Amino acid sequence: MRVNQNRSKRSILSLIIVFVLLLVGGCASKQEEEKQINIEAGTLASKLSFWDEQKKGTNFMNSKSIPENYTEANKENIEFIRLAPDKWSKDRDFLFNDQPDSNPKKDFLIGNVDHYEGIVEEDFEALKADLDAAYERGSKVVLTVLSLPGNRWRQFNNRQNDDRLWQDLSYHQQSAQFWQDLATRLKGHPAVVGYNLVNEPHPETATGFNDFWTQDYSDWYSQVENTAADLNKLYETIVEAIRLVDKDTPIILNSGLYATPWAFEYLKPIQDDNVLYAFHMYEPYEMTSQNRKRGFEYAYPGKVKVGERKTEKMFNKDTLQDFLQPVDKWAKDNNMPANRIIAEEFGINRMVKGADQYLSDLISIFDEYGWHWAFYAFREDTWEGMDYQLGEQPPNWKYWEAFEKGELSNREQVEVSNPLWGALKNGLEK
Repeated sequence: MRVNQNRSKRSILSLIIVFVLLLVGGCASKQEEEKQINIEAGTLASKLSFWDEQKKGTNFMNSKSIPENYTEANKENIEFIRLAPDKWSKDRDFLFNDQPDSNPKKDFLIGNVDHYEGIVEEDFEALKADLDAAYERGSKVVLTVLSLPGNRWRQFNNRQNDDRLWQDLSYHQQSAQFWQDLATRLKGHPAVVGYNLVNEPHPETATGFNDFWTQDYSDWYSQVENTAADLNKLYETIVEAIRLVDKDTPIILNSGLYATPWAFEYLKPIQDDNVLYAFHMYEPYEMTSQNRKRGFEYAYPGKVKVGERKTEKMFNKDTLQDFLQPVDKWAKDNNMPANRIIAEEFGINRMVKGADQYLSDLISIFDEYGWHWAFYAFREDTWEGMDYQLGEQPPNWKYWEAFEKGELSNREQVEVSNPLWGALKNGLEK
């Protein structure tokens, strides 16, 4: 009888212990759940507010993920990184040694732009690891892509424009599905503060518009509106798809004809308070794109022959300000605040005479307007023409030695005191 009583007491005690453990576990589980909700809410709030004040950033378009560059960018007061990971899917021989592309139909994340069938898992894991590394180092990232379904990046397409996206509406739907799939996976990532839907869209090239110096945008757009060549139609389709799964992450839209400021003329604002609008500034391109192979004919400030008609035009700070007027006018016409505009890329070959003044003048203009800005580029590993830490001269042998080994060069060995980096540092430190 006593044995049965003891067993009964032990059973009751066991039930009490189990109940307490379940209660404590439930409370702990609830606390963890509430903690996660608070973290996610804080992340979303920070994404919404990140762009409230002017931000200054740079571009990463390297051949591989280089987490160390996030650390180095933070040291230079760089507040956000615009990341384009498309090159990660290509072989080093193709990117560095002018060898044929061993897999020309391989497109990062997308798989194959000829027909999108789903996110490539291996690619996504590489991207996720890079974004995690950015977060661990305190960096914020705007994610962009160089290719979309039906629109393979020119440099991966035998230097030819791929205009299928601007000729076939089915590619609009595939692009929307791609971004919806990507947003579903990234919407809660604390490093990501923007989805930039496509780098430098160019519907104009598929429809006979090539020279904004001489051609009329209004006339051109009236002919393509509501067709596959309508950039606004593409954006509406993709934004709608993203917002079905992610209502909070900011979305960034480039203007047309490779993000020229002049294409703002036909850009339509999206009815979404969490959308920003971006342009790139490399004008006059005939000057900024000069290199050692082609020679250095032009200096800044100075006269440059521009457009298909090779019209000679003087370029100085006033001219640059005039060139950016379409963005300012568009913002005023649409009651768009300055903190919704991004000068997303700007730069000049560092060996062009007066390059430091060109950078200083543009930064001064961007700051006057209060626009966000991001220079191109920070420590790019595939091309050193706009790596401003290298100064105005060709890099020394130590740089090329590291380059050949596929390693990062030690900037203390190759960096020189130079006005180019000084112009950027001055802008970043203001």
